[in-house]
Amino acid sequence: MHTVGRHLIAEFYGCDSGLLNDPKRIREVMIHAAERTGVTMVGEIFHQFAPQGVSGTIVIAESHMSVHTWPENGYAAVDIFTCGGIDPRPGFQLLGKALQAKSFRMQEIVRGIAEDVDENRHLLPEDVQLMCHTAPVRETRKA
Repeated sequence: MHTVGRHLIAEFYGCDSGLLNDPKRIREVMIHAAERTGVTMVGEIFHQFAPQGVSGTIVIAESHMSVHTWPENGYAAVDIFTCGGIDPRPGFQLLGKALQAKSFRMQEIVRGIAEDVDENRHLLPEDVQLMCHTAPVRETRKA
């Protein structure tokens, strides 16, 4: 399969509730994650809900990054979708630390154009890749 993109779907648990309810701080955290990922930002929108919660999306030339928060549960859901060979994991790692998450669940979907498709142009099962990770948030060090 010719990889065209990576999509991280992340859930962060035990996050700082005050931060999760502050659209200005959530915006700053998301922008820092975009910068760490090395993408090109082209637009953004963030919205504060009543009585609580924030949703926001950063449109990037390489696709998008979005966040939805539930401060009352210390929970944030994040999508980072990149293409062009950009690895979204540095942004994901920054978000976990910045949101002060105690744990996370993450799925990584490698997207691409299959070299092998069936007669109906459907992906063959061996071309579908899904990786799931659940763990406490901690710094990763490059070897």
